[in-house]
Amino acid sequence: MDTTGTAGKRWEWLVGTRYLRSTHRRGFVSFVAAISVLGLALGVAVLIVVLSVMNGFERELRSRMLAVTSHATLTGLEGSITDWRAARASALRQPGVMHAVPFVESQGMLARGQRVLGTAVRGIDPVLEAQATGLGQRLTGARLEDLQPGSWRIILGATLAAELGAAQGDTLVLIAPEGSVTPEGVVPRMRRVTVIGTFSSGMHEFDRGLALLNIEDAARIYRMGDEVTGLRLALADPLRAPQAVRELALGLGGGYFVSDWTRMHASFFESIEVTKGLMFVILLMIVAVAAFNLVATLVMIVKDKQGDIALLRTLGAAPRGIMGAFALQGTLIGLAGTLGGAALGVLLARNVESLVHGLERLLGTRFLDPSVYFMADLPAAVEWGDVARVCGAAFVMCAIATLYPAWRAARTLPAEALRHD
Repeated sequence: MDTTGTAGKRWEWLVGTRYLRSTHRRGFVSFVAAISVLGLALGVAVLIVVLSVMNGFERELRSRMLAVTSHATLTGLEGSITDWRAARASALRQPGVMHAVPFVESQGMLARGQRVLGTAVRGIDPVLEAQATGLGQRLTGARLEDLQPGSWRIILGATLAAELGAAQGDTLVLIAPEGSVTPEGVVPRMRRVTVIGTFSSGMHEFDRGLALLNIEDAARIYRMGDEVTGLRLALADPLRAPQAVRELALGLGGGYFVSDWTRMHASFFESIEVTKGLMFVILLMIVAVAAFNLVATLVMIVKDKQGDIALLRTLGAAPRGIMGAFALQGTLIGLAGTLGGAALGVLLARNVESLVHGLERLLGTRFLDPSVYFMADLPAAVEWGDVARVCGAAFVMCAIATLYPAWRAARTLPAEALRHD
C-alpha cells in the first residue's frame, strides 16, 4: 500500500471518514460519536449565549445610562460655576466635544397629599438638552420644549410618578432643602409644580430618583441666580470622556471638579467584566469535559477496529498513517461539534429576549427585577471576537483529546490483534 504523498493522505481520509458513517455493525460506535458532537455543541452554544448576554447587558446599561446622564461633567468646587458661558464656549472648542449643556441640580422633596419622596431635581435647557441627549425620545405625555421658563412644570421619572401616585396634570409641592430665614426660624422653600409627563430610561436609579424642571425655574427655587451647577458634555467618542474633561478643566485654569460616566458607574462595568471573565472560565470547563469525552469515544472506536488496523498494518500502512487516520476522525468530530455549537449559540443569542419573555409568560414569573438589575429585559449582543475565541478554544481541546487514542491505535501490533480477532 502506498502510504506516502497524495495517495497516503487519501487513504487516511477515507478510513477516518468511513468509521464515522453508521452501518448495522458500527451503529453503536457512530451513536457514541454523535453524542460527543451533541455534548460539545451544547457546551459551545451555552458559552456563546452567556457571553452575548453579558455583552448585551453592558451595552444596554451604557446606552440607557448615557441617555440620562452625560459623557462627562464639569462642576464648580463650591457647587456652582459663575462664568459658565465662557466655560461652555471653551468646551465647544475642544476637539471631539459635540455639545456642552448647562444644568442646575440639587436634592429636593416632592409632596402629593400625604406622600413625600426625596429626589434629585435637575434644571435643564430644553433646546440644548434635546440636542445633546436622547432623553426627549423617552418621554411620555410631554416634550422637553414644554418646560418653559416660569411655567413651573415638571417631568418625573416613571417609577417616581407611580410611587407618588401622580399623573399628568396633577399638582405637586416641590420642597427645597435650603430654607428661608423667618422670625419663626428657617422655613424650607416650597413651590407648586405641575406634572406634564414622565420619562422612562429603563434604569431604576434614574426613573425613581430624578425630576426635570426648566433651568431658570430650578435656579430660582435654589437661589442660584445666573449661576449653574455645571456643564454636561456630549462627546463624539464616549471613551475619550476622562481625558477630554480633564483637558477642559486644565484649559480653564483649574478649580473645577470633573467626573465622567466611566468613573460615576465604574463599579457596574468592572463587575460586568469580572463576571464575564469568570463565566468564560467556568463554562469553558464544561466545554473541556465535552471535548475530552472524545477520548472515550475514540478509544472505543480503536478497540472496535483493531482487526482493521492490523490488516492495514499488514498491507504496509505505517503507524504514522494509522495515527493520522484516527486523529482525523477525532478532529472531524470536534469540528462538527464546534461549528454546530457556534451556529446554535448565535441563533439562541439573537433570540434570547423572545425566549425569556416566553418563559416568563409560561411560568408566570419575572426573571429580572428592574430595581435590582436596572432593566427589565435580557439583551444580548453577539461579538464575533467572542465566538472566535470560544470556537478556537473548543477546537484546540478537541485536537488535544484525539492524540492519546490515535497514538494507541498506532501502537497496535498486527499479530496480536489478529490472534484475538
